[in-house]
Amino acid sequence: MTDPGSRASNARLDLLDVALFVRAAALSNLSAAGREFGLSAAVASARLAQLERQLGARLLHRTTRRISLTQEGEVFAERARELLDAADAARASVGHAFEQPQGRLRVSMPSSLGRQHVSAVIPEFLRRYPGVSLDLHLSDEVVDLVDKGLDLAVRLGALADSTLVARKLATNRRVLCASPAYLERFGIPRHPLDLAQHECVVLSDQRNWAFVTPAGVVDVRVSGRLVTDNGEVIRDALVAGFGIGVKSTWSVAPFLHSGELVSVLDNYPLAETVAIWAVYPSRVFVPPKTTAFIDFLIGHFGDPPYWDVDPQRVKR
Repeated sequence: MTDPGSRASNARLDLLDVALFVRAAALSNLSAAGREFGLSAAVASARLAQLERQLGARLLHRTTRRISLTQEGEVFAERARELLDAADAARASVGHAFEQPQGRLRVSMPSSLGRQHVSAVIPEFLRRYPGVSLDLHLSDEVVDLVDKGLDLAVRLGALADSTLVARKLATNRRVLCASPAYLERFGIPRHPLDLAQHECVVLSDQRNWAFVTPAGVVDVRVSGRLVTDNGEVIRDALVAGFGIGVKSTWSVAPFLHSGELVSVLDNYPLAETVAIWAVYPSRVFVPPKTTAFIDFLIGHFGDPPYWDVDPQRVKR
């Protein structure tokens, strides 16, 4: 078999075609890859066909629903990623890093996080980057970035395996907490297993809470009469004295600071490590507007995040 990488050296390849191929291989979907680059399905197909003609090799097997790499496509894919990385480094070395962010940026993020920690600084971001306009969607729904035409999404927790690229924005420290009134009436749990006797307020159907103990990780099956997909409902119930719940400090820091909520089982941290993430479709040709917004949020949140350092700054 002839190495398609060697044939590529004799042809003038368009880096957009190469990037489109790499992304299509990652998604197993040429149309979805094309949408990320602003191309129709027909144009994406034509550009890939052009790349195959230049290389003299078929890179993808196509069906009506998905695509897969040919043997030559597998060989070229590795070379292609190296080529794109080298191109990115070359652009940065001659001033690409100084390109001004511009264009419409479409972002989705959880509603509570957006209202409490992002909305107040959006004007600052837009003043800093006058060439950028922002479409900000606040929703707790996990949406498909490509289908919705989004440049970026902010997500909480542990990320599921996916083809998305992720950058950590901030630590997401979580605590088990309740109101003093609830603890006075029903007692303070001393061990995670004690939670079986308590009214627990549950996010969605996450009834298994895992804790780190000297004996190892302990899984506790909790129960309660209130189950919700909205974090603010949980917080309001806890402040009202109804049960014990798991909350992120970005959500409850001022309530912990005022004493309206009290953390419990501090010696038994939650086993799952979570964070606040920025996710976007591809690391190839990331627009400056996307990078600028991610860097802005990282700087705004801080390390450690400001809500863990100065809870009084957090908007209720």
